[in-house]
Amino acid sequence: MTTDTRTAEAVAADAALKARHAAMWALGDYPAVAREIIPELGRVLVDACRVAAGHDVLDVAAGTGNAAIPAARTGARVVANDLAPELLDVGRRLAADAAVEIAWDHGDAEALPYADGSFDVVLSCVGVMFAPHHQMAADELVRVVRPGGTVGLVSWTPDGFIGRMFAAMKPYAAPPPPGAQPPPLWGDEAHVRELLGDHVEALVAEKRSLPVPFTRPEDFRDFFKRAYGPTIVTYRGIADSPDAVAALDAALVDLARDQLDAHGHMGWEYLLVTARRATS
Repeated sequence: MTTDTRTAEAVAADAALKARHAAMWALGDYPAVAREIIPELGRVLVDACRVAAGHDVLDVAAGTGNAAIPAARTGARVVANDLAPELLDVGRRLAADAAVEIAWDHGDAEALPYADGSFDVVLSCVGVMFAPHHQMAADELVRVVRPGGTVGLVSWTPDGFIGRMFAAMKPYAAPPPPGAQPPPLWGDEAHVRELLGDHVEALVAEKRSLPVPFTRPEDFRDFFKRAYGPTIVTYRGIADSPDAVAALDAALVDLARDQLDAHGHMGWEYLLVTARRATS
């Protein structure tokens, strides 16, 4: 696993980057994305990891608890960790509404505040993929799960709809800081296998498709302009250029129109990964 040997300047720059990331996810209405677009993904991941009563479970980059809440419903002891305090606040309310107990911790997926081997299951549902330094995040996932325990991930794929959306936004977005890697790489099986390496065994990866409720391309574009932090930040960066705004508007509509099938349905591809931490 990696050791952090960065300079003080690099650590300060990383802290500033994480602050920007936290602020980005607090923009718009990510709880609506979790509630209206991806509610089933958390249950899929919990089932794939075979979470059960008595397990100690950590949901990394948990957002509002898309995976943490269904995990808690099994009777597991669940900790949800996220970089954005605003999302944790929403998660607390949703957990209370669901009558489940979850510990909600503010933290960084690349520096989790837990001892080695603290959890039976460590999972992340389209969350850890947005940590900028993939190897650091992967090492943390493995570090905090016990030997023989399960790591489970759901990530958008590079060639699926969300991966293509990020590619469409790239010409209009600010360049990433040095060392940051594109989130959809976590949806590439070879990349995940390289990240986890020989620290895990019995890795299983499966591409699946999530049905989504948009039937009009414009509905997708308008919802993501209003609710999804990365899209909001991209539009803010070009707000002084009407031509760029119009071009990005058109690119997102074209992308959604291309995704619609003959019946007016959309499916967004994701990679489901489960693995067991090696015992030796």
